[in-house]
Amino acid sequence: MIVDPTRTIVLWCPDWPVFAACREAGLDPAAPIALTDGGQIFACSAAARRDGVVRGLKLREAQYRSPGLTLLDYDASLDVRVFEPVVRRVEETVPGVQLIRPGTLAMRARGPARYYGGEDAAARALLDTVAALGVVGARVGVADGPFAAEQAARAASPTGEAPVGIVAPGASAAFIAPLPVGLVVDARTGVLLNRLGVRSLGEFAALPEADVRRRFGAAGAFAHDRASGREQARVLARTPPPEFEVAQEFEPPLDRIDQLAFAFRVRADEFIGRMRAKRLVCTGIRVEIDDEAGGHSSRSWLHPRWFTPADVVDRVRWQLQGAGTADSALTSPIVRLRVVPERIDSTGNHEEGLWGGGPDERVHHGLTRVQSMLGHDAVVTAEIGGGRMLADRQVLVPWGDRAPERGGEGAPWPGSLPALAPASVFRERLPIGLLDAGGSVVTIDARGVISANPERFALAGGVAAPVRAWAGPWPVVERWWDAEHARRVHRFQIVDDDGCAWLLVRDDEGWWAEARYD
Repeated sequence: MIVDPTRTIVLWCPDWPVFAACREAGLDPAAPIALTDGGQIFACSAAARRDGVVRGLKLREAQYRSPGLTLLDYDASLDVRVFEPVVRRVEETVPGVQLIRPGTLAMRARGPARYYGGEDAAARALLDTVAALGVVGARVGVADGPFAAEQAARAASPTGEAPVGIVAPGASAAFIAPLPVGLVVDARTGVLLNRLGVRSLGEFAALPEADVRRRFGAAGAFAHDRASGREQARVLARTPPPEFEVAQEFEPPLDRIDQLAFAFRVRADEFIGRMRAKRLVCTGIRVEIDDEAGGHSSRSWLHPRWFTPADVVDRVRWQLQGAGTADSALTSPIVRLRVVPERIDSTGNHEEGLWGGGPDERVHHGLTRVQSMLGHDAVVTAEIGGGRMLADRQVLVPWGDRAPERGGEGAPWPGSLPALAPASVFRERLPIGLLDAGGSVVTIDARGVISANPERFALAGGVAAPVRAWAGPWPVVERWWDAEHARRVHRFQIVDDDGCAWLLVRDDEGWWAEARYD
């Protein structure tokens, strides 16, 4: 059998970002699910599209169109991480695989077609491979070049016996001719071509090549070759990266944390030893735990320097332990434990100085030792996060972890307090009394008007002192569209008789001291 060397097979997994997020969160991909990025819909499931949800839609509009929509944050690294086992399994079936993007693979058709007895048989073998991994709805396309093969995969019927689209040799140009020109050019060029009446790839391919190159440059010439079926791109097989991850299955399952941590020590030594052999260090890992009841736990851990075998065991123990103790029993016995490196760096970037690490190294070892004895949350560092209320901006991060995403310190927070911020912010607000001249509590009506001028101020159980100056109130309204979780408070500033300024908050329960200007 003679096969054109340009013939390409493309494996396409529709809605891969949604599938990866659902697998990580334990959700059903058939439900209405959407991934969000920057306040807009990044990707959505087929069920969500049937409700009218599309990419680029605002979140409120998407929820209006699909009331049962489940929203998840988009994570690009998750796409790559979940797709890596699929790539490795496909490489066992068909060697020489190129990763186009997470969810899409390309490979030369010559070898698989010869081995399996034809392009259709090779495509079916690929579909069986990914189906064994639980990936449903995958499609395969075969054509001259990766671009035409991917379009053939997208055009394949998902309801057929085998969702395979095969374009005959030499027919790729005619196959892609009806497709929109926006598939091969950027948005700006696509708008210009549409204004000129060029809307399909066939119409674009009919333009003289020299004129296209002169008007649109090298990028336009490359797009013109694609539209004409003269794609110059070839499949570049990837070199499989070294495998550093380790996994261990427990038979019988272990139901005690200390037993599991002890049993995993050898695998932790192997995990770090593999990277040391390549002169690498690991600064971020992901621990995946499966229990006997079918539960799955996955968490990423960071390290301020690099992981040692003891550090890896500590993270496994902390993830299992939670708020319990090291010798406590688990709710369900553990059957499998897997550790995957997420952040790897060269040892040359982490070499110590001429005189060692100095005080920073001693501090790190001391804090890590305290964590090992008392738990992951025993040592925390303070970070400034985003939020309207000052207490919301106080973020305590366990030593070695990255600060959580909370909208960012510099993000717009309507209703937040402008600079300069108070020096002392109370983690737990202090109840206070704010009284008028007659001794009654000062109140604020629905229009934001105070009942009377404040004259006296006192902390709970303290002696009332005169109020020398005051300002406010300023309303802060959150989640006004959700009646159940809406919150409306008023901020108020006063200066007491000692000249100390206070930031007060009035809510449905009364007056509180949020911070003090020392």
